[in-house]
Amino acid sequence: MIRVLIADDHHVVRRGLLFFLKTQKDMDVVGEATNGKQAVELTEALNPDIVLMDLIMPEMDGIQATKLIKKAQPHIQVLMLTSFADRDHVIPAIDAGASGYQLKDIEPDELVESIRKLMRGENTLHPQATSLLMKGREPREIPPHETFPLTPREQDVLSELTKGKSNREIASSLFVTEKTVKTHISNIFTKLHVQDRTQAALYAVKHGLTEPSSLEK
Repeated sequence: MIRVLIADDHHVVRRGLLFFLKTQKDMDVVGEATNGKQAVELTEALNPDIVLMDLIMPEMDGIQATKLIKKAQPHIQVLMLTSFADRDHVIPAIDAGASGYQLKDIEPDELVESIRKLMRGENTLHPQATSLLMKGREPREIPPHETFPLTPREQDVLSELTKGKSNREIASSLFVTEKTVKTHISNIFTKLHVQDRTQAALYAVKHGLTEPSSLEK
């Protein structure tokens, strides 16, 4: 079962999400938060797999809540679910550690698939969010004398990761074990100074290490 925590200050939104998610045989809504502070507290108490996080909430917004959650429990995936798709919201949300970003007009079936994608370790970004992320930052200039920090095999893993593949799929493509893939991904995160697969994939696209089209799916 995928354990989901809903964080949104609007009662109608929470009721709608709760009703639909409870119809999914592989999902269990373990709690509801009405503000960012409560989202942090309930995440610590309930240890969900996924937090559906609104951006604008009282007491503490979704970005600050995400930062605190990822700092304390980095294994928990945060999926931003909001009405905002502008640069001032998308980029800070991803920088805070959100693993996915979707808009509230998303179709219910697409939302549950986004949740499942996060559990499989895949990217789940709304096309508008992806476009902003691609254009919203200037890539770091790499001096000619600086060697790219990843080994050839780590670059292979990063390329497969950016295509949205799970660890199992990467292992199958590269003919290695899932344990080996996990080790490579951990090394990639450390070397690139990123927190999750989404940020690693964005780094790869920014530096021309893979094609951006796979990230936009």
